[in-house]
Amino acid sequence: SAGSYQNDTGATGCHDCKQGSYCPEGASAPRPCEAGSYSDKTNLDSAGGCEGCPEGHACTTGSVAPMACRAGTFAAGSRNAECEPCKAGSYQSATGAAGCVACALGSFCPVGASLELPAACEPGTYANATDDGGLPDCFDCPAGSSCGGGAAPPAECSPGSVTATPGLFKCERCSAGSYQNASGAAECLRCKPGSLCPRGASLELP
Repeated sequence: SAGSYQNDTGATGCHDCKQGSYCPEGASAPRPCEAGSYSDKTNLDSAGGCEGCPEGHACTTGSVAPMACRAGTFAAGSRNAECEPCKAGSYQSATGAAGCVACALGSFCPVGASLELPAACEPGTYANATDDGGLPDCFDCPAGSSCGGGAAPPAECSPGSVTATPGLFKCERCSAGSYQNASGAAECLRCKPGSLCPRGASLELP
């Protein structure tokens, strides 16, 4: 009968269909549930009785239970036969995930990453993970900012200090006779005659 099978001749009864399979009427062997579906029942009579694999899981042919995607992989939607690795520039630290998380600036995430990795840029440069390569590109620090290297983003120079050119790791204080009242500046302003501007001044003193 449907939901059972018999592979011996001259038999008087049928075997219950196996888990991960279905048995149409007259079957001589269990037929496996298709990839992307599963079943833990033993009485299925058609492929329609196999359940669709839930999101965040994969079901190979003949699966008895869904397998959760491991960290660094995902399965969007249902009925997936396999989990996909996270694309470069993204990661996933959890298991059974339906998607991946974008890698933060200053970190990099190669294909299949399960965590954000710190970038290792030289002082005077900073990292930006791209969606294309996943590996960090190190860029020269912009003028008006300092970059300590590693995964640190550019930090604007505070008032009274500047970086005149790109690629510097430290802001320099304005020299005596000059000042700068803004942050993120590339040059100091000359102190007006009759005003006092000590080294590192952020404003003109009377």
